[in-house]
Amino acid sequence: MSVDPAPVYADDAAMLEVARAEALAGLAEGGIPIGAALFDADGRLLGSGRNQRVQGGNPALHGETSAFFAAGRQRSYRGTTMVTTLSPCWYCSGLVRQFGIGRVVIGENTTFYGGEDWLRENGVEVVVLQDPELIAVMTGFIERSPELWNEDIGVD
Repeated sequence: MSVDPAPVYADDAAMLEVARAEALAGLAEGGIPIGAALFDADGRLLGSGRNQRVQGGNPALHGETSAFFAAGRQRSYRGTTMVTTLSPCWYCSGLVRQFGIGRVVIGENTTFYGGEDWLRENGVEVVVLQDPELIAVMTGFIERSPELWNEDIGVD
């Protein structure tokens, strides 16, 4: 019996759909709607995850870190792409730099602008898609849950 190879996601928009599904699942669970996925250089999914700070009661479970954990140990992260529905915070930007992830695709950065400039300054390719649905989801979440949002981004 042969094993089907992992699907290849052809472009940034297709990869963003994986992260979007994670974000919407997190929202349905009562969490913060941020999803992420890590892909290899050929567009194969290594792992995906969502912000689970609320569901897991763990402040370290951001979307990007959850995707990173789900991807498991890799020999190298060079050539990988982190796709995230929202501009990565400093914590998640640090993860990208620490492990040499070379490319970040961002669904939107109008509701939050994280460490993008720092990533670019340090050689990371950053692509921003400004997805209208993701902007609407996050805007609605922030309006409904400002205290939770402020907690997530570290605003007192």
